Amino acid sequence: MYFVHPQFKNFSLKPFLKGFSEIEFKNRLSKAFPDYNIVFTDSGRSALNLAIRFLNLQNSEMLVPAYICDVPLPIFEKYRIKPIYLDVDLKTFHSSLSGIESKISPETNSILICHTYGLPVNMDKILEIAEKHNLKIIEDCAHIAPPTSPEKYGDALFFSFNKLFPVINGGMLVIKKPIKIVLPKYKSSLFNIVKFLRLYPILAGMTELFRGFKEESKRNQEEIKGASKGCLKIVNCCLDNFKANLNQRINLAKYFQEKLKKIGFEVQKSENNTFTYLSALVPQNINRDELFNKLRKKGIFCSRIWQKPIYLNLPSTREAAKRIINFPLQNWFTQKDINRIISGILSSMD
Repeated sequence: MYFVHPQFKNFSLKPFLKGFSEIEFKNRLSKAFPDYNIVFTDSGRSALNLAIRFLNLQNSEMLVPAYICDVPLPIFEKYRIKPIYLDVDLKTFHSSLSGIESKISPETNSILICHTYGLPVNMDKILEIAEKHNLKIIEDCAHIAPPTSPEKYGDALFFSFNKLFPVINGGMLVIKKPIKIVLPKYKSSLFNIVKFLRLYPILAGMTELFRGFKEESKRNQEEIKGASKGCLKIVNCCLDNFKANLNQRINLAKYFQEKLKKIGFEVQKSENNTFTYLSALVPQNINRDELFNKLRKKGIFCSRIWQKPIYLNLPSTREAAKRIINFPLQNWFTQKDINRIISGILSSMD
């Protein structure tokens, strides 16, 4: 079986037996973010909450990608932020910058930039617009790997570890403004056992039986917590061979993309892409949902991020939501695995 979410290849106790210091881990990550502060959170959602709070963006307008999940909506409501939506570019899945300045009003204080599916946004134009109009920039980095060297950043960045690494919680806020905050630690529940099993390919299939069930004691969405120590240990361990694993993933993704293009899929640009998700638009004559369900029966568990985006009333966003499909891609796949998935796709398109 093939799954989209990050998984271990084999069970290993290494992350838990290896020595760990949260301060040293933070210092390790800080090398890429000089003059920024890091806060570990239980999720990207919590990190976004903190970014808005500490950048003082309450009671304002924010430029927001229409093609993004609906997680920010209750956060916008909480801080009384009016979102001004930007349509998506179907070549990159980033927000289209066409006519962006015409959407900026005296009430616009910020812009949310999403590095969708692992393709980093070219920040030069964004930084130029933000400086011209005195806008704060929040970068949604939930889909891109943490950088290893300094780059050009906005005022705040947030990461979601469980989209990048085999963990069940964890996020990170990186922010220019000095902040001091102590967050209560994330605590696991019984439902997390199922989520943990999904991290291992041999067990993940069983967890599909629980798909659709909701956690009985769903935590308060407004409750902001810190990442669990177990999560941070796993992420720290994954960073040891990070560059080699990332290069393997990128090479596999490019091979996968060439195969997809030959059978009519439209793929995301590959230059500088770290491919957190191998994402594509299905051919115009293919029903995405029918293909999705046929692939599941073949043991290929794709996803449809985001089939229900935050705002559908824009043409390219509607198109992306209707045709997007995200294919399984693990660092430890081989070309044989890619070929098997392609065979499954071909037989499902007949």
